[in-house]
Amino acid sequence: MTLPTVRWSKPLMGLFASAALGVAFWRSPLYGAEPPVVIAAPAIDNAKAEGAPQTAVLAGGCFWGVQGVFEHVRGVKNVVAGYAGGDKATAQYETVSSGTTGHAESVKITFDPEAITYGQILQIAFSVVHDPTQLNRQGPDVGSQYRSAIFYADETQKHIAEAYISQLDRSHAFPRAIVTRLDPLKGFFPAEDYHQDYLIHNPSAAYIAMYDIPKIDNFKRTFPELYSGRPVLASAR
Repeated sequence: MTLPTVRWSKPLMGLFASAALGVAFWRSPLYGAEPPVVIAAPAIDNAKAEGAPQTAVLAGGCFWGVQGVFEHVRGVKNVVAGYAGGDKATAQYETVSSGTTGHAESVKITFDPEAITYGQILQIAFSVVHDPTQLNRQGPDVGSQYRSAIFYADETQKHIAEAYISQLDRSHAFPRAIVTRLDPLKGFFPAEDYHQDYLIHNPSAAYIAMYDIPKIDNFKRTFPELYSGRPVLASAR
């Protein structure tokens, strides 16, 4: 599809990075995504079992990269970028970008519980998708709309998430305490069409190349058994 010009709130350095210094430089270890953190699997999790598709709603910075990683996860059927934490009336990109709506840029992940568990999805999110110790920011993106959050659909998801965060904090998996918020899912609102599969459609965009493509590289190296080279597309939903 043809993507319109996006009036995005990312820092200007991201816009001009590739033109000024070249994408290869901005993908060096000195810039872009954090290195992966190798963490243990959750001690408390659902067992893999045949059943109807399940969903997980997570937030961890700009939804372009979060969606991009989970579109490469085996067992994931669909990933939609959107907004959670606020009201439907304010679920528009430009309004959410003000940081005043209560929304976080989020993704809704539909997955096969026979192929991957909810706990494994959280493990990927904490290890390679974002830094759960950053409060109300991820990398260059600052504001509550970029917070780390888990929007749980039921008490089982809440219990798994609470137990896993406690497990990681007790083991000092990260140098600082995890600040990920746990909130009940009250609604998920898909983002505008031009945000869906943004990484797939714009792999050489400066921001994507600098901050998001490295996350997929990290995922492929850290979880090779869960990596799929053929991404699922939200636009095919």
